[in-house]
Amino acid sequence: MILNHLWGLYAHPKEEWHTIDERHESFKYSLIHILLVALIPSFCAYYSAVHIGWSIGVGEPIKLTADSAMMLSVAMYVALIAGVFALAYLAHWMAQTFGADPSYTQTLELAAYTSTPLFMVGVAAFYPELWFVMMVGLAGLTYSVYLLYVGVPILMHIPEERGFIYSSSVVTVGLVLLVCVLTATAILWSSGFGPAFTH
Repeated sequence: MILNHLWGLYAHPKEEWHTIDERHESFKYSLIHILLVALIPSFCAYYSAVHIGWSIGVGEPIKLTADSAMMLSVAMYVALIAGVFALAYLAHWMAQTFGADPSYTQTLELAAYTSTPLFMVGVAAFYPELWFVMMVGLAGLTYSVYLLYVGVPILMHIPEERGFIYSSSVVTVGLVLLVCVLTATAILWSSGFGPAFTH
């Protein structure tokens, strides 16, 4: 069943990582998981930008035109999926340095399931207050990092000491990818691809 690990990752993460390790579903299974979960922040951001409006401090809520919000949502969806695949590739590339020899599908599972809480943060966009979304985002990021540290020794079959260093390297790579996405966004916005507001 698609998304059948979702509840387990929140309720009993260590046991769920063991279940994921025992089953090792196919590349297609991980891909479908990523494609479905990445819809959450994209759809929620679109809906809040067009129908609710973002509150950034004082003043009227800021809304986007439907076309502009759709373009940004599609771009976000593609960037999220590309980010997970890039993270999986880099985790696979680094694995041998730490004494692991996973398949790309294993590192994709690791990237997909650890990014899931971060993607679920998208639901917070239904209450588009900047402070609230940032607080929920911080909680999601913290739990994603926790899942990574718990899951690496189990999924990569390496001792916890090496797993800690490996996980720290993956977190660093993830932050670099995030900075790259933010930089690309800033360049595109300054090149005339910025959002169109309703007022």
